Amino acid sequence: MAEKILIANRGEIAVRIMRACREMGIRSVAVYSEADKAALFPAYADECYPIGPAPASQSYLAIEKLIDAAKKCGAAAIHPGYGFLAENPEFARACEREGIKFLGPSSRVLALMGDKVAARREMTKARVPILPGTEGCVTDFQAARITADEIGYPVIIKPSGGGGGIGMTIVEKGEDLADALKSTQAIATTTFGICDVYIEKYLPDPRHIEFQILADSKGKVIHLGERECSIQRRHQKLIEESPSPAVTPAIRKEVGEIATNAARWVGYEGAGTVEFLFADGKFYFMEVNARVQVEHPVTELVTGVDIVKEQIRIGLGHPLSLKQNHIKLTGSAIECRINAEDPFNGFVPTPGKISRYIPPGGPGIRIDSGIAGSSVISPFYDPMIAKLIVWGRNRNEALARMKRALFEYVIVGTKTNTPFHKAVMENPRFMKGELGTHFIEKEIGLMGDMKRMAEEEGQLADRLSLLFHERKTIAAISAATALGGYMAAAREISHG
Repeated sequence: MAEKILIANRGEIAVRIMRACREMGIRSVAVYSEADKAALFPAYADECYPIGPAPASQSYLAIEKLIDAAKKCGAAAIHPGYGFLAENPEFARACEREGIKFLGPSSRVLALMGDKVAARREMTKARVPILPGTEGCVTDFQAARITADEIGYPVIIKPSGGGGGIGMTIVEKGEDLADALKSTQAIATTTFGICDVYIEKYLPDPRHIEFQILADSKGKVIHLGERECSIQRRHQKLIEESPSPAVTPAIRKEVGEIATNAARWVGYEGAGTVEFLFADGKFYFMEVNARVQVEHPVTELVTGVDIVKEQIRIGLGHPLSLKQNHIKLTGSAIECRINAEDPFNGFVPTPGKISRYIPPGGPGIRIDSGIAGSSVISPFYDPMIAKLIVWGRNRNEALARMKRALFEYVIVGTKTNTPFHKAVMENPRFMKGELGTHFIEKEIGLMGDMKRMAEEEGQLADRLSLLFHERKTIAAISAATALGGYMAAAREISHG
């Protein structure tokens, strides 16, 4: 086992990886920008090194600085986390050149999966179902028109090098195709450096379902079941759960085998996900996310598998410690991404200093966070505060537990999206498991529910702030919660 691993990331995922390293007896090394020098993750690490100014381009995306830090501290491996350089083939290639183990797929696989057209081509060879569309890139309007007419409108034009929904354009009718093609090519050139785009059949409101895979260097591949990721805003996931309400054991077995075969076909190594769209009883390949996912904890809770530890073991050359028949899904888990953003103003980020922070507790609650009580949410990076994950014996218990956990969660000093999560948890369609990628746009009533949730949240924060002002202790509040929750506790102490 390696003695030292450098984590080329920040925030909650850096802390999550460091926790795994500590349990495995591996020293962790943090790198941090000037904006993060007072953050939790450098303090948690065994060693830490500054790598530059706040902008990511001069710190967390600076490949040479990361490699230099790894060589300086003597790290045998680099864990990229998610985001930043996690799926960058140049970063993996730089590690390979320097003899530093990149804890993820090879640079070849990253380059292949990062090219969406090439990935579609490989999945076709692996007999993975894909949406009808172009076999290669579309360069001119005539070819685009022929393809669109053949597969039927609506269609979607996507950048070949894209991700996260950036640049994708939906075309409802033929007269809009030419302008849509030009705009998508322009965005692709500006954002990804290449103008290559392709066309697929557009599904109006599918479910987004992904399968977690683990693959070692010996050719062994297993899956850990699926996650439902349909609650999204502008193609960004907000709520995830496992198992999916729409997936039966038979479907899980069938599509799980498709996912593992796909990984085996391309020579995948490490932790990752094979992502699908699911509509009208059919699954269609969307992409491979070649890294650990933000939402990996829900799978950990229902399978009991520590995905990050397995990822590290695999990356250091060890065989998988699990077989497919070891994997059993027990209960139900849900994750809410708690972000510093304003749900009443288009979810714009709301960076700032947190003045009060009381996370929820009790049975079945997990918090993955990179903040402490008075942390600052930086304007330079993703505004995530924490991931709130709950487990229940079934989906109904998990829903009830998430509602309770959201009620207990107190964050003062910056606006957060917790009113949104509370509104979704009480939405009748969500409770029934009737999900789709356009759930948020369709459920207009969420806005009214969010306002009600925000008012209740403000009342709770006011009561707790009063208690702090009167120099009452958190311990007193915690003891008083036994009388019936935070609201009751606040009344009991402030009036007594």
